Amino acid sequence: MPVADPAPRDHSRQRPARPAPPLHGFLVIDKPAGWTSFDVVARARRLLAVRKIGHAGTLDPAATGVLPLAVGHATRVLEYLAVADKAYRAEITFGVETDSHDRDGQVTATHDAAALTREGIETALAGFRGAIAQIPPMHAAIKVDGQRLYELARRGEEVERAPRPVVISRLDFLAWTPPVATLLVECSKGTYIRALARDLGTVTGGGAYLSNLVRTRAGPFTLDAAITLDDLAAADLPAAWPKLAIPSDAVLADWPALTLDAAETIAWHHGKLVRREAMGDEPAPQRARVYDSSGHWIGIGLADETGRSWRPAKVITHGT
Repeated sequence: MPVADPAPRDHSRQRPARPAPPLHGFLVIDKPAGWTSFDVVARARRLLAVRKIGHAGTLDPAATGVLPLAVGHATRVLEYLAVADKAYRAEITFGVETDSHDRDGQVTATHDAAALTREGIETALAGFRGAIAQIPPMHAAIKVDGQRLYELARRGEEVERAPRPVVISRLDFLAWTPPVATLLVECSKGTYIRALARDLGTVTGGGAYLSNLVRTRAGPFTLDAAITLDDLAAADLPAAWPKLAIPSDAVLADWPALTLDAAETIAWHHGKLVRREAMGDEPAPQRARVYDSSGHWIGIGLADETGRSWRPAKVITHGT
């Protein structure tokens, strides 16, 4: 009796799954209200199944808008994004004060703001443009004597805070729907928009708090380029990654660029100095973004005083 041929083996089940390609770059997330910045990072880490991820520029839970997430070797340049200017659309409600100076706080005082006018607020804004000294709110993450201010505030304690220098480069009045003023704010790192609302309330005499805040830009990343966490959850990853992510070197776009040949690239990856002719007649740049001959970003270089000798400060290896 003939013996039937055995069923063909399913070799596909025996093949080890190919590892997903590493993910590198920035995701610009439109942070939802009620989420902390850490909540967003934790959610993205689970969706992307990556460990190396961080964010630049904490947003308060009540705020929404641009929260850049650095993935993979983009985390190597977070320090440069953290110091970049930011832009906000802020709604400030006059006549009410809260302990945190925003809508998440407890109301501590109310005032009659019926006499407040747009002209009066416009006059007050002039004193906040340019370089100013700002006292951080008690509900802030910075530390005083080793303790975070918000932890002290939660215990009902208030401590003296030293004024901090900040720069508000743009402060425009967008709308006035009494008692709410909508402002456009462009400012330096470390500026508290809650503190701006508090101080505007003090100057105008009726108190104020930050009733809504949207970050519209952080460095080169803008709200119109942002995606939601739902968008990220629905994405076909890793195939969709090139469409979602912004290259890691985007935060260095205004730096001079240095392109290396094959031999110089090998030396670079071994941490050796690369010697070059000076970049034109301009003063020697102190740092540059560095690329190989194929246009791949391979790190950040620091120059000596002549601009002819470049030391690898950060070396990026692709494929890992």
